Amino acid sequence: MSEKSRLPSSRLLFHLIAISTFFVILPSLFLLQFGDISFIPSSVLNLINVNNTSVSFKTKFTSETIQPPFPSSVASPVYSNRPLKTKAVDHQESTPSNKLGALGNEEGKITYDPNRAPLRVYMYELPPEFHFGLLGWKGTGNQIWPDVVNHNQIPRYPGGLNLQHSMEYWLTLDLLSSNTQNLVRPCTVIRVHNSSQADIIFVPFFASLSYNRHSKLHGKEKVSVNRMLQDKLVEFLKGRDEWKRLGGKNHLIVAHHPNSMLVARRKLGSAMFVLADFGRYPVEIANIQKDVIAPYKHLVKTIAAEESAPFEGRSVLVYFQGAIYRKAGGAVRQELYYLLKEEKDVHFSFGSVQVNGINQAGQGMGSSKFCLNIAGDTPSSNRLFDAIASHCVPVIISDAIELPFEDVLDYSEFCIFVRASDAVKKGFLLNLLRGINRENWTRMWERLKHITRHFEYQYPSQPGDAVNMIWEAVSRKISSIQLKDHRKNRFRRYQPLVKIT
Repeated sequence: MSEKSRLPSSRLLFHLIAISTFFVILPSLFLLQFGDISFIPSSVLNLINVNNTSVSFKTKFTSETIQPPFPSSVASPVYSNRPLKTKAVDHQESTPSNKLGALGNEEGKITYDPNRAPLRVYMYELPPEFHFGLLGWKGTGNQIWPDVVNHNQIPRYPGGLNLQHSMEYWLTLDLLSSNTQNLVRPCTVIRVHNSSQADIIFVPFFASLSYNRHSKLHGKEKVSVNRMLQDKLVEFLKGRDEWKRLGGKNHLIVAHHPNSMLVARRKLGSAMFVLADFGRYPVEIANIQKDVIAPYKHLVKTIAAEESAPFEGRSVLVYFQGAIYRKAGGAVRQELYYLLKEEKDVHFSFGSVQVNGINQAGQGMGSSKFCLNIAGDTPSSNRLFDAIASHCVPVIISDAIELPFEDVLDYSEFCIFVRASDAVKKGFLLNLLRGINRENWTRMWERLKHITRHFEYQYPSQPGDAVNMIWEAVSRKISSIQLKDHRKNRFRRYQPLVKIT
């Protein structure tokens, strides 16, 4: 047979081998996609999954916007798709199909599986006098909680300065809504009804509101309502098996106002606290190892990213408005006032929430390049979060400050830190800030526009907002606490029945 007559059959054999090899390798590549290494780009694999439509995890997080029916720090919410940057690796946005524990179904609605939620929380069924009853809410019959689906039945939190310490309210609402099918929310946390299934036990006491509204004696009262509630809470918790099991280490108590739970905190110090800072706490009661720092709820309106004034549109170099004469650690405010008050491009004045003060502060911050956050009676203040919402680069002058979510947020990317001893040196602060050029300021401004969403309190909660971030911070604390306990148990469980001599 000639060489030419063999050629077609050789080509046919070659093509058959090539096609067979392809079909042998293809399944292996798909299997490798679920291992540590993938030879197929994720974008291509996602396209294949979408086209096959064998499993759907579609949600309504981006297709529908739910307007918060209650006082919210969000004026014009802007949710960027950019992942939250951490010091080590990028914190990838959680999605309902994996990290958030939400399952897709045929209708495209979201259902929640307690076995898949990253954080499972058991909440005590305390009487309303400890929580929504403090807002004037009265249920019918034995009703303990308002109907969180019916927005008209949820009492509003009081405004003004009360709002800045309202974390307890938002967290409680979020737990109640976690078992509700008709609300679209991230499933970072889910409420369980058996304490043995919980990662942590939540104590629904509105401690900050109790202090703000009920710490003074009225009429013939010998004990304030606030003190009475604290005493009753301590008695309740100390008598619970859940508390006794771990000495309260697995309990979460919100005491954001620095004066809240002044009596009870000493008796419940083993619990995990949600706080504003550690300024008025001894280290044995509150510390960064076990407790969570939560942002204040800012009072000024959030400036939408597209409406935020750039470098040239902010005529004021430095802005501060608030109480100037403070105690102890806040004495630096007074010194800075006398150093800066005469400077032409500096706004440094007294201010309060009265007489349209919040709106004035919002406008002033929105037209300033830098906003001072100076230690007052405590290391932290709401002013930092007002500045963030205004996209005014915060200048933090507070040596003992603790910052929310600092294990995943690098504040040096959008804040400037100045030691108090340097700030009070004549000319130091202004020379520093005037030396920051447009390019560097704009870099911080762009970062501010992105991270603002992490400091917004709202209901229902949204992915990456303050409520979500607090639950994630709690989850990280639990892991470190469990690590310590597990290490202690290494040699405890099994010991010889007879002592060997």
